[in-house]
Amino acid sequence: MYRAVPRSWTALCARCWREQLHRRPFATAVESLPNKLAAYSPALHAAPNAGREDKTLRDIFDNPDVWHEFSAKAQSPTSQRTGLFQNKDLTSPQGFEAYANRTLKKAQRLVDKILRAQTPEELVRVVKDLDRLSDLLCRVIDMSDFVRSTHPDRKIGSAAHDAFRIMYEYMNVLNTTTGLYDSLKRALEHPEVVAMFSVEEQAVAIILYKDFEKSGINLPSAARRKFVELSNTIAELGPRFVNEMAPEKFHLHFDSSRLRGMDPMVVRQLTRGGWVTLPTMGMPANHALRSVEDEAVRRELYLASHTSSTKQIRVLEELLKQRAELARLVGRETYAEVALSDKMASTPEAVITFLSALAVANRPTAVAELKALSLLKQQSGASLPFQPWDKDFYTARLMHVMRSRRRNSDILSSYFSLGTVMQGLSRLFSRLYGVRFVPRETNPGETWNADVRRLDVVDETDGHIAVVYCDLFEREGKNPNPAHFTVRCSRKIEDEEYLEEALEGEREDDGMASVRRPDGSLYQLPTIALICDFSRGNPDRPTLLSFRDVQTLFHEMGHAVHSMLGRTALQNIAGTRCATDWAELPSVLMEHFAKSPEVLALFARHWETDEPLPMKLVTERMQQESLMEATETHAQIILSLLDQRYHSELSLTGAFSSTDVYQDVERQYGLMPPVHGTSWQGFFGHLFGYGATYYAYLFDRAIAAKVWKDVFERDPLRRDSGERYKEEVLRWGGGRSGWKCLAGVLGRAELEEGGEKAMREVGEWGSELK
Repeated sequence: MYRAVPRSWTALCARCWREQLHRRPFATAVESLPNKLAAYSPALHAAPNAGREDKTLRDIFDNPDVWHEFSAKAQSPTSQRTGLFQNKDLTSPQGFEAYANRTLKKAQRLVDKILRAQTPEELVRVVKDLDRLSDLLCRVIDMSDFVRSTHPDRKIGSAAHDAFRIMYEYMNVLNTTTGLYDSLKRALEHPEVVAMFSVEEQAVAIILYKDFEKSGINLPSAARRKFVELSNTIAELGPRFVNEMAPEKFHLHFDSSRLRGMDPMVVRQLTRGGWVTLPTMGMPANHALRSVEDEAVRRELYLASHTSSTKQIRVLEELLKQRAELARLVGRETYAEVALSDKMASTPEAVITFLSALAVANRPTAVAELKALSLLKQQSGASLPFQPWDKDFYTARLMHVMRSRRRNSDILSSYFSLGTVMQGLSRLFSRLYGVRFVPRETNPGETWNADVRRLDVVDETDGHIAVVYCDLFEREGKNPNPAHFTVRCSRKIEDEEYLEEALEGEREDDGMASVRRPDGSLYQLPTIALICDFSRGNPDRPTLLSFRDVQTLFHEMGHAVHSMLGRTALQNIAGTRCATDWAELPSVLMEHFAKSPEVLALFARHWETDEPLPMKLVTERMQQESLMEATETHAQIILSLLDQRYHSELSLTGAFSSTDVYQDVERQYGLMPPVHGTSWQGFFGHLFGYGATYYAYLFDRAIAAKVWKDVFERDPLRRDSGERYKEEVLRWGGGRSGWKCLAGVLGRAELEEGGEKAMREVGEWGSELK
């Protein structure tokens, strides 16, 4: 998954929390791929050591002995100890407080400078200084947020949490400091000053200005206090809604004889005195819905697992009400208007236009899928019509029939050792963008676990451009969810910053990676952490990935490449710091590359025999994965529509019932009638983190499918296609409208301004989702 959280309502820390064959059929295109693989040579790509680095990249992930020998080079007793990520302060738990306090001093001096800005010469620096201030905050907040959720040492995690709290509280103070807003406003109202802004500075100025205003900076003091009160309440209700979700009934009781079809071992574990106590949430419940033959049992379990507790519904409705009141306080009709004002969609009406067009494009296939399941139920001898509690059961039966006709899925994983997949990603990026991964020894103290591998990202013309820390193996206590973290963003460091620091007796350099580009400009390099939870290999064989694992790694690396290849001078718009409904494009697009025969031929070889991957295995797996895909897409459309309905004006009406709204959306847009009495909305945790923006993933899926088809599908390895995508999309980060990026990469100037017509067209692209 992209640490892709929505832009928070903070003006200074915008995202602190938290990618020539003619077209022919798949099977025909596969025929020539082994020869293509033999012809590929990483040594041809502008680096004398590229071949050796390519081999080392595979070996350090696949061979524990090689990794031990490689890492030992920098881990000798005489090696100098450094801090986490080579940060000079972070050599001990106490270093987090020191880092936060030193950063606070720098930030306070910078705030004073911004507040004093009056002359054109001073005002022209305001945007860069605000961006630099944001960077100072983010360096601590992003770093600490990552460390407190990842580091296995509790003392370090606690120290990181304290540093996070210190800086976050200071950030909230700055967000209510009217003088900072006034300085920015003076700069924007001065034509001579605005004329001297770069394109990036203009973009950042607009972002910061809008964020200040969304934070209620223009409100009278009493209204500002109300804004803070509402924000605090929302910040309290949101985690409660996510962390305390519960069903109305926690368990159901059945005679064990009624659970025929379910795994006997699971049933035995749940049985006492001949009766099974079945939890209504979690893996046993999901397993039962897929396997129990008794339809009455499935119906009862479905109803219970789709009915939230009364308390949970109250928390949700209060959260929605508070958000609606906050929106009214800042002069908007609905919370959706507030949340969407800086997104590609811009308005709730545009989101509904997109979702409606997507629903129309997707519906015929989804209906056909459900008809196939309904027919399967009829053929099994059932007399009752197809119902919602039948979907998982008959989907599982259909999957079983397909799998029984095909080879064991373990065969496919034999061609995807973790090392070969990492090798393949480097080869792909070398082909498309002229960048590659170079393994780098880590110093003592640089990483949070001995399994973490460091890769330097090297550009064939610009040299070292990014650092990626890969924490990819499972271990006890580690969060199992895959994630991408930008620990530190790219940013141009002005020479005068060093002069100011020298005059103040401070150092700007924190020890983390920076480099001078060929033009002489100095940049702090983006520092990225990739987290996965892959099963560890053993001495006899490396870690082997399922095809879904491969797609997951490609997805997360798509977020990373956005950060790697961003070429912005300001951190507020660096890499993934862009609109929520644009941030998932690079990662979703990478999933298309993961399924491409040409791309797989770059690296997918049997870990033991070195034979190339038989593409028939991939074809079979993709056919399995596409089963019921349109139905699942339709379910996501329903949730996205529900999200928009909840963040409309409805939540302020006296008779508002989230359950009635949920049932109404199901009735209006669902493929089957709603099940009376259910209230599944209480389990929709994304309503907090992605309020009014849940449509974004579907939106980027549709865009990624179109970019793949028009730009890459005919020849996924063409360098000019990669350069086109890099120059039109990746390099801009959030410094250019997503619509302009999309228009550029597709060669469709009419899309530049976006709007409802463009949103409708993107929805129509939904027929290309796959």
